[in-house]
Amino acid sequence: MAENEIIEKTPGADAKSKKAKKDKASSKKANTLVQILNGDFLTKEFVTKNLSFIFYFIFLLILLVAKGYYDKQLTKEVDSTQKELDELMGDYVAKKAELEEITKRITLVNELSPIGLKETVNPTKVIRIKK
Repeated sequence: MAENEIIEKTPGADAKSKKAKKDKASSKKANTLVQILNGDFLTKEFVTKNLSFIFYFIFLLILLVAKGYYDKQLTKEVDSTQKELDELMGDYVAKKAELEEITKRITLVNELSPIGLKETVNPTKVIRIKK
């Protein structure tokens, strides 16, 4: 170009070049999608060289999913065991309260009075023998 030459830009020229770039990018994305769906990308050199890494990565993903299922199962078991423990603890407290009610001093005195046993009025004495 000469120094004196004037370059005239049309306002639509930049828009056309940008649109052409977008069309190329979208066609490239569509082409990549078609290759993935067809399975053609598996024959590319990059994939064949890194096949062992891809299998390793898939193995790690499978382990991650399995760990998630294991954690979910373990959480269910812990919850069911906790519910069972709470139920047994409630039964224990109820039975303990019932036992305390039955073995109260007044209840025992009332139940044993028909037999002829009476409560002692004198405190108990301890006999110690010195050798």
